[in-house]
Amino acid sequence: MADNEKVNSNTTAPEVKENGDMVAAVAGAPAPEKLKSLKAARAAYSALVYIVVAFFSILAIIPFVYMITNATWDSATITSKLKLWPNFANMGQTIKNYHTLADRSTFSFAVGFRNSFIISIGSTALSVYFSALTAYGIKVYNFRGKRTLFAVIVGVMMVPTAVNITGFYRLMHSMHMIGTLWPLILPAIAAPATVFFIKQYLDSSLSLEIIEAARIDGAGEFFTFNRICLPIMTPAISTQAIFSFLGSWNNYFAPSILLVKNEVRTLPLMVSSLYGDRYTDMGAVNFGLSVSVIPVIIVYCFLQRYIISGVAAGGVKE
Repeated sequence: MADNEKVNSNTTAPEVKENGDMVAAVAGAPAPEKLKSLKAARAAYSALVYIVVAFFSILAIIPFVYMITNATWDSATITSKLKLWPNFANMGQTIKNYHTLADRSTFSFAVGFRNSFIISIGSTALSVYFSALTAYGIKVYNFRGKRTLFAVIVGVMMVPTAVNITGFYRLMHSMHMIGTLWPLILPAIAAPATVFFIKQYLDSSLSLEIIEAARIDGAGEFFTFNRICLPIMTPAISTQAIFSFLGSWNNYFAPSILLVKNEVRTLPLMVSSLYGDRYTDMGAVNFGLSVSVIPVIIVYCFLQRYIISGVAAGGVKE
């Protein structure tokens, strides 16, 4: 009897196992082999993503590293050899490059930084505030031609600056603003890309019931916008403020045409003036470029989380 029970238990075990596999298959559970292959595929995909991201990150960093490294070498070495490491043996060359810049009559760190900060901060403040006000009006109010107006704003985004620079120059010349900082600050009031981004953000974040409740409580339109809506727009405004500041700081095309006086030139314009017709001190040029990008790097390092969160929030709609 015991032998028969042992034989029966041995013979039924595979059947139970097969039945269990059949039940798992029917229930939709993947087999262990498939789970292993799926995990391996995901691991391979993750490794490939990391490799691609690391590759492009290195490509993006190399120009900055090369520029900062060249700021420590003399012009003859830079033009004759490829240097990917700083000049540790002669750090005095970096000080010499600085004095080369300081002795130039057309270059001044103080004047360049002052003008760049005035233009960047002024244009950024005007751009984000009035763009937020425009996006708020398009979102909240219903009026005839609302969609057409928004389509025109989006269409203006497609027009490059070089197309209308001639007409803009003639307009500023007729208003006697050539050679001043105003032509680079005041036009920031109309920023189509900023309006479009904030409008997309409001579509997913602003509830019109809040506006109606504020109106019922007797709040004015500007009070509602400044005290209720602006805090809601903070992620989008922060993101666009960063982009506006960086774009204005690095702007070269428009300032090179509108800023004809040396005392109102921005730092990128002063660095470009270091290039001579016959001889250019590349060590001094790279030192000036390295200093000019310091504010950009600082702003990006401290505010990059706002860029990521703001772009993610602005790209999601309910």
